[in-house]
Amino acid sequence: MKVLVIGPGGREHAIVRALSADPYVKEVHCAPGNAGIAQDVTTHNIDAQDPAAVLALARELASDLVVVGPEAPLAAGVSDALIEAGIPVFGPTKAAAQLEASKAFAKNVMAAAEVPTAMAHVATNREEAASALDDFGAPYVVKDDGLAAGKGVVVTSDRDEALEHAEACFAAGGTVVIEEFLDGPEVSLFVICDGKHAVPLSPAQDFKRIFDNDEGPNTGGMGAYSPLEWLPENFVDEVMDRVAYPTLREMEKRGTPFTGVLYCGLAVTKRGIRVIEFNARFGDPETQAVLARLKTPLGGVLLAAAKGQLDDAEQLNWSPLTAVDVVIAAENYPDTPVKGAVISGLDAANALENVHVMHAGTSADAEGNIIVSGGRVLAVVGLGDDLAAARATAYAGVAQISWDGAQSRTDIALKAERGEIVVAKQSK
Repeated sequence: MKVLVIGPGGREHAIVRALSADPYVKEVHCAPGNAGIAQDVTTHNIDAQDPAAVLALARELASDLVVVGPEAPLAAGVSDALIEAGIPVFGPTKAAAQLEASKAFAKNVMAAAEVPTAMAHVATNREEAASALDDFGAPYVVKDDGLAAGKGVVVTSDRDEALEHAEACFAAGGTVVIEEFLDGPEVSLFVICDGKHAVPLSPAQDFKRIFDNDEGPNTGGMGAYSPLEWLPENFVDEVMDRVAYPTLREMEKRGTPFTGVLYCGLAVTKRGIRVIEFNARFGDPETQAVLARLKTPLGGVLLAAAKGQLDDAEQLNWSPLTAVDVVIAAENYPDTPVKGAVISGLDAANALENVHVMHAGTSADAEGNIIVSGGRVLAVVGLGDDLAAARATAYAGVAQISWDGAQSRTDIALKAERGEIVVAKQSK
């Protein structure tokens, strides 16, 4: 089959790479892609958030399946246009994508479905925000209600800082969701959905803060690893029973069945599993680690989900290896990244055994050099027999790559390697 992948980032590069390894997929295209994706498959420079442009390209290519990567095209209704034209699409409709596009909507769905999550208040002005902050106390959790590419959340013990973030959201015309703070380690679980049925992928953990020791501002993610050996037994089964399936049933009941990836951002608290947030697509950078371990051909699974036939799909098979990916970001990210620097060492990194480099914010200049064109620029994936080996492999790849101002964390998956992640005894 022919597959068209929509999106420009590292997540899309990982999806393209997995689809290219699928023996049933004869052709992969990507729009708009990036410099690394363009080395692997044909790319098309269109506006990925324009439903008409995506539909026209899918028709021109006679695509058998379209996979929508990022959240913005989903919120713009790209899937709706494809569905209306009868083209199988892996990615929820605009209405179903509200699970990510509006945190207030997601909270409403979770309440109706009795999904365990943090208590929350929606605030539309300073007075409501101040009252909610005082209700919950520190640490304060303030989330922009709309799409913010993973950077719309502030967690702080400083009440003034929390209120300042809320006011910035109000000034931009938005609302905020203020939540109780959830203790315990965080887990990302991607669940492939076809509206009724669901199949979980391997859990992963990502690292949101820009600096080591989880310091500095939030980013879209600075690295990830999978699997998570420290998770409680039957963790995935419990998430499916208490979170994924109740959410799917509620969405179907509302007339907006969810097809695509339900990304469950979870906290493993002393009171049990709690949903931090839902996303309506594969997470970046967790996808780079998770798909590096998937042995089952990806195309067939995604097509089955798009056609509502997931219960007939092949059972997922995973490599016993561990995957770690480390993001290398541009100078001054997550503020205004410095762009244009020429990247060196990519070939040397890719030549290392069990290393592959996923491109995100890259493009090619007039001379054909790969240059920095975004905030998170690359994700270096390393595979190994255990976490220590996978970390060493990933960081050996990172060491080969350089440009002026490049920055990356040195502690991705380090606590897990040292056995320092503590899961509190569960009391439901």
